[in-house]
Amino acid sequence: MAKEFEITDQMRAVIGIESPPWTHEVTTTSVRAFARGVGYTDPVYFDIEAAKAAGYKSLPAPPSYMGTAVFIPGKSNDTFSGPNRGGPSLKHGLPGLLDGGTETEYFGQICAGDELTVVSKLTDLTVRESGSLGKMLITTNETTYTNQDGELVARQRGQAIFY
Repeated sequence: MAKEFEITDQMRAVIGIESPPWTHEVTTTSVRAFARGVGYTDPVYFDIEAAKAAGYKSLPAPPSYMGTAVFIPGKSNDTFSGPNRGGPSLKHGLPGLLDGGTETEYFGQICAGDELTVVSKLTDLTVRESGSLGKMLITTNETTYTNQDGELVARQRGQAIFY
């Protein structure tokens, strides 16, 4: 439990730096697997004809499914498959991590066959105190998803809580 913690200038310097662009693929297999995994039964996630009858160009990506990051050995993060940043990283020294939640704003359809370009950046750092965890660092990240036609189709804002 951290009794004292402050955001440094070095940490603030990371705010706004974008990750390298990365590709996420949305395939029929991945849409079906995600939908099945979370318990969806709507035929639009499994049957292309049902999806087209409902107005989609192919199987729609279920809510919160943003495709699968393309893994490239030596260039990808071994845990999350996205790019190894290569630039400055946020060095805070806090060992604990909690998911602070994610919100997604959609601007267009995401369907099987789409190839999304994904870019993330740190947008905010905040310190708060918890009675049980002590000082916590709350980071906010923003990730944009642009399809193969150059259209912004989604934006996610997520928080991580380090303690």
